[in-house]
Amino acid sequence: MKISYNWLKQFLQIDWDAQKTGELLTDLGLEVEGISQFESVKGGLKGIVVGQVLTCEKHPNADKLKLTTVDIGQEAPLQIVCGAPNVAAGQKVPVATVGTTLYTPEGEAWVIKKGKIRGEVSEGMICAEDEIGVGESHDGIMVLNEELIPGTPCSKVFDIENDEVFEIGLTPNRADAMSHFGVARDLKAGLEQKEIQKELVTPSVSNFSIDNRSLKVDVEVLESNLAPRYCGVTISNLVVQDSPDWLKNRLKSIGLAPINNVVDVTNYVLHELGQPLHAFDAFKIKGNKVEVKTLPSGTKFTTLDGVERELHEDDLMICDAGTPMCIAGVFGGLHSGVTEHTTSIFLESAYFDSVSIRKTAKRHGLNTDASFRFERGIDINLTKYALKRAALLIREIAGGYITSEIVDLFPKKPQDRQVFLTFNKIHSLIGQEIPQDTIKSILSSLEIRINNVTESGLGLTIPAYRVDVTREVDVIEEILRVYGYNNIDFKEKLNASIAKTSRFENYRIQDLVGNMLAAKGFYEIMTNSLVSSDITSTDDSAVQMLNPLSSDLSVLRTSMLHSGLQTVSYNHNRQKTDLKLFEFGKTYHKINGEHIEKQHLAIFISGDRNQNSWSVASKKSEFFYLKGIVDNVLERLGLRDIDTKPLAESGYAEGISYVKNDKVLVSLGLVGKVDIKKFDIKQEVFYADLDWDAILESVSTQNVSFKEIPKFPEVTRDFALLLDESISFQKVYDIAWNTEKKLLKKVNLFDVYTGKNLPEGKKSYAVSFTLMDEKKTLTDKQIDKIMGKLLAQYQKELGAELR
Repeated sequence: MKISYNWLKQFLQIDWDAQKTGELLTDLGLEVEGISQFESVKGGLKGIVVGQVLTCEKHPNADKLKLTTVDIGQEAPLQIVCGAPNVAAGQKVPVATVGTTLYTPEGEAWVIKKGKIRGEVSEGMICAEDEIGVGESHDGIMVLNEELIPGTPCSKVFDIENDEVFEIGLTPNRADAMSHFGVARDLKAGLEQKEIQKELVTPSVSNFSIDNRSLKVDVEVLESNLAPRYCGVTISNLVVQDSPDWLKNRLKSIGLAPINNVVDVTNYVLHELGQPLHAFDAFKIKGNKVEVKTLPSGTKFTTLDGVERELHEDDLMICDAGTPMCIAGVFGGLHSGVTEHTTSIFLESAYFDSVSIRKTAKRHGLNTDASFRFERGIDINLTKYALKRAALLIREIAGGYITSEIVDLFPKKPQDRQVFLTFNKIHSLIGQEIPQDTIKSILSSLEIRINNVTESGLGLTIPAYRVDVTREVDVIEEILRVYGYNNIDFKEKLNASIAKTSRFENYRIQDLVGNMLAAKGFYEIMTNSLVSSDITSTDDSAVQMLNPLSSDLSVLRTSMLHSGLQTVSYNHNRQKTDLKLFEFGKTYHKINGEHIEKQHLAIFISGDRNQNSWSVASKKSEFFYLKGIVDNVLERLGLRDIDTKPLAESGYAEGISYVKNDKVLVSLGLVGKVDIKKFDIKQEVFYADLDWDAILESVSTQNVSFKEIPKFPEVTRDFALLLDESISFQKVYDIAWNTEKKLLKKVNLFDVYTGKNLPEGKKSYAVSFTLMDEKKTLTDKQIDKIMGKLLAQYQKELGAELR
C-alpha cells in the first residue's frame, strides 16, 4: 500500500523527515518497506531556467533553423540554435542549459550537450511544453509570462509537486489503516507516546447542503444481510472533464492514473478515508430505481473491462429496474459508468458483507481497490460522511448541484464490542509492568473508550473500525505496539523448562529417514498438493476445490504418484534422466462424508543408479534396487518380521506390498505404462509408497520380543521364470503356497525384467523361495523335490519356462 507524505500531512501537521516518520510507522506495526520520491514533472525541471530571446536570425546554413541569443541571467548570453517556427526576439522562454536531463513521454532520459548544428554553436535548448513535461503541445516553443526575470528556475514558475511515498507492507488484519486517514490516526497515537501532541484534522463536510430535489433515485435493498448499510445521493448539471493538477498529483503519487474528475474524486476519497464509492450515470438508471439484490445463477453481465461474466446466485449486484449495473463492492458495469457525456450521477457509498465480497472477487478472479477494502472490513459508521465528502468535492471540481436527499438505509446498527481488560493479563503477556496511566493514555489515543475502571482492570468499548480487535489479547497487542516493542526490557537470564518428547515424534523419524536417503544420493522434493481434475477423475474420494486458481490446480491429490511423476517429467524434459527422489507429503480423501488426510513417504527411481565413470560402469536402476532401499529404511526403523505379498493396486505394472499385522506398510513396484505415457516419460520409473501413518504406529507400538533361534537352517532357492506379460505376481505367489504348505516360509519377488533378449509379450520374474523344517535339517533331495513340484505347477498352470 502506498501512502503519500504530503497527503498524510493534510491530516497531521508534522515536520519530521520521511525517514524518521517511516521508522515510527514501522514501530507501530505499519512496516515501511521503502520510501520513494515522486515528482509531478519527471526531473523536477532541474537545470531549466527562464530565458529572454535577445536576437533571432535565420541560420546561415539551414532554411528551417533559427540562430538566437538568449539571456538566462548570466554575464554573457547563450547562443542557441532553435527549430521552432514561433521563436522570436523579446520572448520569455524555458531554456534547458547544458548538462540538463530531459525525459521523453515514454520516460527515456537524454542530456543537453554543447555542440554544433549545421556549423553553428548551440549552448542549450529552447523547449516546448511537452519537452519539459508540463503539457502535451509540440507545435512550437513555450512562451512564458513577460514579467518573469531571466535566470529564474522554472521549478519556481510552474506548480511542481515533490513528494515522498511510503510503501507499507500492510498486514491483512489492519483494515483500519487502509487509507491516509487511518495511517494518520495511528501516527497520532505514536506521537502522543513521545509526548508530541498533534491535532488530527479531518475534512469538513459542514457546508454540505441540498441545492434542490429535482432528481430522485429510489433505493431498495433486498439483501440487507449482505448490504447492512447503503447510502446514495444524486448530483446534476456537472461537467465531466480532466481533474485539476492537485488531484491528479495526489493520485499519481500513489500509482493511480487519473481518468476524469468524477471517477478521480471517488478514487481520492477511497484512498483518503478508506471508503469505496461508485458513481453511476443517473440517466442510465432505468426507472430511477436502484435495487441491491442477487440474481439467478448464469445471468450474463459485462464488466468495465469488456469481459462478459456469468454470475453466481450468491453474487450481490447493484441493479436498476431492469438490468444489473455493478458487481457490488467489486467491479462496475460497462454500460452504467460515467463517461464524458454524463451530466448527472447517482453516487453510492455502502458497507457490504466482507465474506460475500471476498467470495465474489475470488469467483470472478477480480482484485480491485474496493474489493481489497471490503474483504477486510471497513468502518460502517464512515459511510455517510465519506459520501458527503465526495459529493462536495465533485460539486467543487465538476460543478453541478446536489439534487436529492441522502438515502441512508441502515436498518440494524451493529452493537459496539465490549471487552474487559485485566491488568494482570497485560503484565503476564507483556512480561513487564506498564503504568496504568500509560495504558489509559494509549487506549484513549487509539479511540478505545474506557467505560469503567476497577482495581483489577478496565471496561472498554472498541470502535467499529477496529474489526480485528475482539478479545482481551487483541487490546493488549494494541497497547504493546503503541507503547513500543523496543521499550520492553529483556532479562539477562533466560528461564526455560525442558519438554519431554518421545523419540518416536514424527519429525524425528522423518529426519532420520530423510538423512539416510540423502546419504544414499536421493534428493528431497516438495510438490503441490493440488493437481488437475483429469488425474483424479476416476477416484470418488477426491476433494474438489471450491475456488480453484486454475483447472490444473482444482483437486487435492489422492496419491503421491502423480505429483511425483510431474517432477520426473519436468527433469526428463531438461535432460536430467538419472533420478533418485523422495518426498514426505499428504494425500486427501473424502470418505463417507468425512475428510481424511494421510501421510506418506514417496520414493522415485528412474534411469541409472550411478554416473558412468572410468572406474565404475553405469548400471540401470531396477526393481531390486528400489526394494533394497525400502528394506534399508524399514530395517533402520527397527521394523522386522514383515511379510511380502503381491500388489493388487492399479498404477503398477508389477509390484509387491509389505504387510505387518494385516496392515500394508509399503507398496512398491514399476509404474504402469498408462501413467508413464500420461506424463510423456520415455523410460521406466520405479515407485514406492510408504504409508507413513502406519509406519509411525508400527514403530511406536512395536514391542521387542525374543524367540529361540531355530536349531536348523533355512534354505533359499530361486527361479528366473519366463512368463506372459499378463501374468501377475499374485498368481505366482498363490501357486507356491498351494503347492507347498508345510516347509515353505517365504515367497519373494526380487526382480522383474522386460525388454530386449526376451520373446515378444514375455517378461522375467526372479522369485526366491525360503524353505525350513523346524525339526531337522533339509536334505538336497527334499529341497530338489519341492523345487521340482513348484516348477511343474508353474509350467502346468502358467506355461512358465526357466531362463
